Amino acid sequence: MKKILAFSSIRSDYDLMSPLYRLLHKDDEIDFKIIVSGAHLSHSFGYSVEQIRKDGFDILLEIETLLSSDTGLSRVKSASFLLQNSLEAIAKFNPDLMIYAGDREDVLMYAMIGGYLGVPTIHFSGGDHVSDGYIDNPIRHATSKLSTAHFVDLEIHKKRLIAMGENQSRIHVVGAISLDNFVHFKSLRKASLFEKFNLSVKDNYAILIFHPITEEKSYTDQIYINILNNLSEKNIFTFVGYPNVDPGSSKLFDVINNYSKHKNFYFYKNLDREIFLSLYKYANFIIGNSSSGVCEAASIPIPAINVGKRQTARIAGKNVIFCDSDYESIKKAIYLATSSQFNEEIREIKNPYGDGNSAFKAYKLIKEVDFKSILAKKEDPLEINRE
Repeated sequence: MKKILAFSSIRSDYDLMSPLYRLLHKDDEIDFKIIVSGAHLSHSFGYSVEQIRKDGFDILLEIETLLSSDTGLSRVKSASFLLQNSLEAIAKFNPDLMIYAGDREDVLMYAMIGGYLGVPTIHFSGGDHVSDGYIDNPIRHATSKLSTAHFVDLEIHKKRLIAMGENQSRIHVVGAISLDNFVHFKSLRKASLFEKFNLSVKDNYAILIFHPITEEKSYTDQIYINILNNLSEKNIFTFVGYPNVDPGSSKLFDVINNYSKHKNFYFYKNLDREIFLSLYKYANFIIGNSSSGVCEAASIPIPAINVGKRQTARIAGKNVIFCDSDYESIKKAIYLATSSQFNEEIREIKNPYGDGNSAFKAYKLIKEVDFKSILAKKEDPLEINRE
């Protein structure tokens, strides 16, 4: 039996990978387990480990790594806790393959562990590049260099990895696995959905998901206020997701406390997948700077307003509106996103990140490819064919 170990430290990367996890979990020839850490185990961030348990996956280990701090130093310390406390469990389980996704500090730790333990690894969503200057970008690239194989979203991501010196035989374009959830789920009826929130049905509403980044840290709270005030001024009811654990999040928590009783906003820490996807489907638009707006909103489709520097220069569908973080720029973006002309223009768009069948493509490759045979990275980057 093939032993496969996955890792997740935050709700976003778990939701991204969950369609593939389900396929691996159901396979009788695979012993599939997950190591859970970080925000999953924090009640302040919604204690989303409960969703993993509800989905029925076997959790090999739960590691509390999240510090009560939102500094860059705390992220490095959390990574060190993860490294120290997961290493023995990984070695004892002795997996045949390790898989992880994204660009947070934890995936860098697991890529390094896989290399030193001689375990083949697959990095999902590598090869992407964002021009926001945030640390996640070089972390993503460094993780790719340490990984055995790459399952990427787009052809341009494959080209970027080749430019970094990765052999194209290691790279497989499968699309964004997160889209599978959006394409194949059956949504709740709108009335049933709003009963879950104990709210009357809203004909028009938005979703706000905004996270801090280092380059905007000194004024990230003002950006958040600019978004909330614009939504309030236009009387747009909005479901507001809590920010992630990145440096600067404490400022956003303070803003949330100030707006928590506002009649136009419903703040949430964590939502069941069925509820969140249903909420997404009926929304008029999504606003903030989440990768979900760039990668997933086109699968519905709805307009996505990306505020500020996060996600800039990423491949995006015509439904995505990039705007500056000042009040007037956000106001203009909301006006465009709510216009009938813009919504008509995006009604038939195709999502550039895939068709919603990426999980099976990845699963099929995992079953077929001999990753052990390509574990040793002997290639000289100077000799990689970049054509």
